[in-house]
Amino acid sequence: MAKKAKKQPQSGSTPATVALTAAGTAFTVHAYEHDPASASYGEEAAEALGVSPDRVFKTLVADVDGRLTVAVVPVAGSLDLKALASAADGKRATMADPAAAERTTGYVRGGISPLGQRKRLPTVLDASAREHETICVSAGRRGLEVELSPEDLATLTGAVFAAIGRDGA
Repeated sequence: MAKKAKKQPQSGSTPATVALTAAGTAFTVHAYEHDPASASYGEEAAEALGVSPDRVFKTLVADVDGRLTVAVVPVAGSLDLKALASAADGKRATMADPAAAERTTGYVRGGISPLGQRKRLPTVLDASAREHETICVSAGRRGLEVELSPEDLATLTGAVFAAIGRDGA
């Protein structure tokens, strides 16, 4: 599927892959050479892996009524903050402060995974994920993606499915 793709390499061990292994979940790790000049981490991953941007999902951290919440949406689009607030039983959502997102999840921006976070946050997975047998999300660092079923991702993160993505960037 991808150039430079690897199956669970030693160098691919992150809190996300450790959590997947511990749960006995089927997954594949895909590594690629990250370009620090890339404008979009998610689009870079889709291109490097040769996967449709509709199947590569980005992990965003938002603040819903004062509570950090994870949103997982396709890299081909953007996050609908109003829809996220509604799905998270809130009134208002804004993007979280990047430093707070990094501190809370234990990951750096561009490498935040919905899996294996330092503190488990409420998670909402865009409903479009169910259109695919597998999707790719960050494995916990730039240049490393994990491919798994959307249902497994939802189970492991306690995510709810909701239409929170918007087409287009």
